[in-house]
Amino acid sequence: MARYGAQYGPDFTFLGVPSCDLTDPASYADADIVIVGAPFDGGTSHRPGTRFGPQAIRSTDYLGHDGSRPSLALRTDGLKDLKVYDAGDVEMFSGDVVKSLASLRAEVAKVVEAGAIPVILGGDHAITFADASGVASVLGHGRISMIHFDAHADTGDIEFGSLWGHGQPMRRLIESGALRGDRFLQVGLRGYWPGPDVLKWMAEQRMRSYEMTEIVERGLTECLTEAFTIATDDCDGVFLSVDIDVCDPGHAPGTGTPEPGGLTARQLLDAVRRICLELPVVGVDVVEVSPPYDHSDITAALANRVVLEALSAIARKRRDERDGTTWDPRQPLLDGR
Repeated sequence: MARYGAQYGPDFTFLGVPSCDLTDPASYADADIVIVGAPFDGGTSHRPGTRFGPQAIRSTDYLGHDGSRPSLALRTDGLKDLKVYDAGDVEMFSGDVVKSLASLRAEVAKVVEAGAIPVILGGDHAITFADASGVASVLGHGRISMIHFDAHADTGDIEFGSLWGHGQPMRRLIESGALRGDRFLQVGLRGYWPGPDVLKWMAEQRMRSYEMTEIVERGLTECLTEAFTIATDDCDGVFLSVDIDVCDPGHAPGTGTPEPGGLTARQLLDAVRRICLELPVVGVDVVEVSPPYDHSDITAALANRVVLEALSAIARKRRDERDGTTWDPRQPLLDGR
């Protein structure tokens, strides 16, 4: 189909970047990044509303939507230093999860085939099956590792009588062969789900899950360093999946299944920046932003900044690779200006 635009509300792009049409390869032939909206909440088990997430993530910013965001920390402008396009929303009917995920998977694969990195705005976490498997369908099954930020493991089997939902995408990805269990890193897990049977299955797949107690005891920096070593061993790229509920509900109240005791907004942004600076990221999704439960756009603003941190860091990584430099995050803001 031709460019759908926004499935809900007015059609505007992420902070004013140019639009493209995934049915017209010429419109994104030079793209570094293609943003894709996945307005789907048909996999939600508790509070719905994530179908409105893409619109909120695109729009929530106090600055003008002028297609430019210079990063104070990285001295790059991710929206200008990279060729960034917004393909609009994939048409996803929440009453048909199988058809919706198939449509999204096909669109993500188009982006990867064009040599660009897909950045998908969710939507509930069910979409990650389509996102990561779409990337793997082009780059190779078993060749992509996953770094997954979440309060929940999302490795359930049959939930509410269905194989498909936002509590199951990681299990489906591993079972399908698209991703390897032993190259699956989870950060921020906590709370009271899943139960022992699911945890046993996860251990059998050799997944590595960093629960919040371990992160607090060892430090997030050390845990990420360890995760990076695993993620880059015998894999060609890394898919980054950020469930906004990895953050404490005080930092991200607008989500379907809030769990107290999570990361701070600062920790998440720093982690995303470091991942995109140090690792070969081949895909990103940001999910579970539910505007009906948000307060003063706190959650949508954080998700918007997660995307910007990723783009700014990818731009910095490419500049350093081109110029033979290494970014030093310790330098004062005004040094060399």
